Amino acid sequence: MIQNPILRGFCPDPSIIRVGEDYYIATSTFEWWPGIHLFHSKDLKHWEQLPSPITRRSQADMIGNPTSGGIWAPCLSYSDGIYYIVYTDVKTKKGRFYNNHNYLIQSNAIDGEWSEPIYLNSTGFDPSLFHDMDGRKYLVNMRNGFKGILLQEYDSKEKKLIGEVKNIFYGTSYGYTEGPHLYHIGEWYYLITAEGGTGYGHCVTVARSKVIWGPYEVDPNNPMLTSKEDDDSILKKCGHADFTDTGNGEWYMVHLCSRPREGTKDSLLGRETAIQKVEWSEDGWLRLSNQTGKADVEVVELAGIPSYPVSMQEKRDDFDNNTLDVVYSSPRIPLGEKASLSERAGYLRLYGQESLNSLHRVSLLARRQTEYFAKAITGLEFKPSHPEQVAGITYFYDALNHYIFGKSVDEEGREVLILLRSDTGVYEDLIEPLVLKEHNQLHLQVETDEYGTYAYFSYSYDGLNWFKMSGEYSTKILTDEHCRGFTGAHFGIFCFDMTGLSLHSDFDYFHYEG
Repeated sequence: MIQNPILRGFCPDPSIIRVGEDYYIATSTFEWWPGIHLFHSKDLKHWEQLPSPITRRSQADMIGNPTSGGIWAPCLSYSDGIYYIVYTDVKTKKGRFYNNHNYLIQSNAIDGEWSEPIYLNSTGFDPSLFHDMDGRKYLVNMRNGFKGILLQEYDSKEKKLIGEVKNIFYGTSYGYTEGPHLYHIGEWYYLITAEGGTGYGHCVTVARSKVIWGPYEVDPNNPMLTSKEDDDSILKKCGHADFTDTGNGEWYMVHLCSRPREGTKDSLLGRETAIQKVEWSEDGWLRLSNQTGKADVEVVELAGIPSYPVSMQEKRDDFDNNTLDVVYSSPRIPLGEKASLSERAGYLRLYGQESLNSLHRVSLLARRQTEYFAKAITGLEFKPSHPEQVAGITYFYDALNHYIFGKSVDEEGREVLILLRSDTGVYEDLIEPLVLKEHNQLHLQVETDEYGTYAYFSYSYDGLNWFKMSGEYSTKILTDEHCRGFTGAHFGIFCFDMTGLSLHSDFDYFHYEG
């Protein structure tokens, strides 16, 4: 059986394709760099993360983007030997006016170099590129204000949108129509949308037409997938789907979901990706194979396909390689020369930039939290001389909501350990600065209880004997609901220096287990 979610911890808005025997999924990254997560599988069960197609600031410069802005809902497609991705870069997302711009990049190889972005439009987010059987290509995206789904032809030779723009679907009574994907199957064009909002009313709806420009008739059994708060399944917020066939008559659907902590609406892990088996009804509509309209936690595997396990991610990274692992992210822009694996062998050197509440230049390297019961540990060497210089470990949601557990100095120049909490941008000292003993390397740890309800912080001078800070600290401030965001919690290492002197910190290792 395939166990859901298949992509765990902050992997929302999945777009899936099959190329031969290989399956690929692209997911949103929002303000995290590099933009767009890519995953590969041969059996729809085991997935490995690939390098991101976004590697240059010229493809997506997110400096200054708001929390949970940035890269939304990338759509991955393939046609005539070329891979395409269209995506939105959201610059503002408050109030009446969203400022969001849609782009296209392409590559001859999924793991190769991707092109510079081609600007498409700014009419709404969630763009999707559709390749029709006659060779013509079309872009669909929601219209800002959730005012329907727009369709326009794309000229791949001229590399621009051409012709009329038409609103082909105004949505159903569920509202908040977004996340469109088009398919041409048999004599029908099928339009899949996400509706009901991206919270607990989220759902997948289907409409179809024999003409691409519509009108589209709505599936009388909509929604084909939904998850209510009182459902028994641990998978909530189910919606924003995409489909693929297997080449042997089977069909599967990937969709976003969330696993809120039991008995709560607290989504600490963000929005994740699940998979469901689907089939065609006699009258030509897509249906979940379980005939319930609800998401299954366990799904039947591909028929006749052997299992293709992938290597498990190592828990400990000793920074012995020449490049950072694909699991790491940083806010908004690449770290570039502010991070080095070569200046000191076996260490990651981070040069201090702005503090963690900045929307601009931050030296933070993080991994998404994938399970409620989790632990992160690091060992660092850092010689601060100003209280504005801090390095350590962070339990992080966004620039406004995080915990800082780090080393600094007080006004007397004594090396101290500090523990801070930022809740909606308001900082609070959780302990009196602890004067540290003389040491070379300081080890810092943050871990949660088995339910992910509380975080605990510890330090050590040798990595063996640990001293636990008093108190247990709620993870609620790191949830989607509290932060009004979409990214889930991360564990990370950081160095900031608000003096402008760019003091560095050397990190010996980073250990994460979930």
